[in-house]
Amino acid sequence: METYDALLDSITPASGPTRTIKDPATGETVGQAPAHSVADLEAAISAAAAAQPAWAALSHEARTEMLLKAAEAIDRSAEELAILLSREQGKPLNGPNARFEVGACSAWLRAAATTVLEPETVADDGETFAQVHYRPIGVVGAIGPWNWPMMITIWQIAPALRMGNAVVVKPSEYTPLSVLALVHVLNQELPDGLLTAVCGDGEVGSRMVEHEAIGKIMFTGSTATGKAIIKSSADSIKRLTLELGGNDAGIVLPDADPKAIAEGLFWGAFINTGQTCAALKRLYVHEDIYDEVCEALTAVAEAMPMGVGLDEANVLGPLQNKAQFDIVARLVDAAKESGARVLIGGNPDADQVGYFYPTTLIADVDNKNPLVAEEQFGPALPIIRYSTVDEAIAMANDLEVGLGASVWSSDVDAARKVASRIEAGTVWINKHGAVDPRVPFGGIKQSGYGLEFGVEGLKGVAVPQVING
Repeated sequence: METYDALLDSITPASGPTRTIKDPATGETVGQAPAHSVADLEAAISAAAAAQPAWAALSHEARTEMLLKAAEAIDRSAEELAILLSREQGKPLNGPNARFEVGACSAWLRAAATTVLEPETVADDGETFAQVHYRPIGVVGAIGPWNWPMMITIWQIAPALRMGNAVVVKPSEYTPLSVLALVHVLNQELPDGLLTAVCGDGEVGSRMVEHEAIGKIMFTGSTATGKAIIKSSADSIKRLTLELGGNDAGIVLPDADPKAIAEGLFWGAFINTGQTCAALKRLYVHEDIYDEVCEALTAVAEAMPMGVGLDEANVLGPLQNKAQFDIVARLVDAAKESGARVLIGGNPDADQVGYFYPTTLIADVDNKNPLVAEEQFGPALPIIRYSTVDEAIAMANDLEVGLGASVWSSDVDAARKVASRIEAGTVWINKHGAVDPRVPFGGIKQSGYGLEFGVEGLKGVAVPQVING
């Protein structure tokens, strides 16, 4: 186990160009990140390609054993990783935030390492015997976001390594230190060159997507960037897994208990201060219980402290960057100007330090309002009144995205019937955004394609080969 200072020193470049990374809560300098070049990317890809055959030649059991040791390395440095994550990304240590994210990294790595993927016998009738086997791709490129930088990196690299691939990671330019530190810790137990992080700009990312030696790109981020990746990868016919933007709807049926569901609704929307692709971003509530749900949700929101992440009392933090702060402010202002009712928040302090936007609930807002129609990706939730379930489903399905959704009801069977009519990759019942390493996850429509997690996630980072005969 390294101290926090030693961990930060281990990822601080001794030479070469760097970028200063600042704490979004305080404006203080967190550290210096390397500004890698295309030449650095080429070196990382070459090292990965050289290390991959020996890794692929190991048995699944041997790779699993090494990955489990890597998970133990995360646990040994968990607190130091959480502090760095909190300072760089802004999320508090407590609540479903920094310590939660680091713990999820080791848990997800263990799950991927121990998931069994057996050959599938698809024909065995005495005349034809055919099996589907899954082989390594080679080198996988993983491009991650700034909202859950460590956890989503693990979602990408854990199954890829498990299946015998090498991985080159490109973290977000907003949160490179967290990912560099995670990779440093993992590499205490992994072969040299197998896993590398390259912290570059858009030119580096573009070259990674186009590179002929990379057989697969895994990307989590905006739909616009996902579309650019699809175009750039075309010449090499690269495999892709894309988890793109979402604007998840939640539908509260008239038989729901407002007080019983209020805390679940709150964390479905405001986990990571709303900066989650599969967070609840549009809430549709039946007119019979609309006021009660608004009242109960406001009471929960009022009790949730927001502030600097290293303060143990806080469970909500700042927006990670000024650009995202401005998006949230613009959308909330649009709702206010339309005459929507502010239940709480909507009034950031112009003189504050840090990108803090207060927890905001907006009632009586039209479904076409920008706060509803555009993904806010922050701590502002519009609450829309509906009269019939058909109306709610139509509004929920009215956008071009389809990552997640949820239905809230005291009648689970009724909720499941509604869920089956919603256009989303995952629909949760009486919860929202609860991912599980055993359960496949992915979007539809313009929220991307490809599945992660579980057996399907392993298949997604492998090449199927049919042996017939």
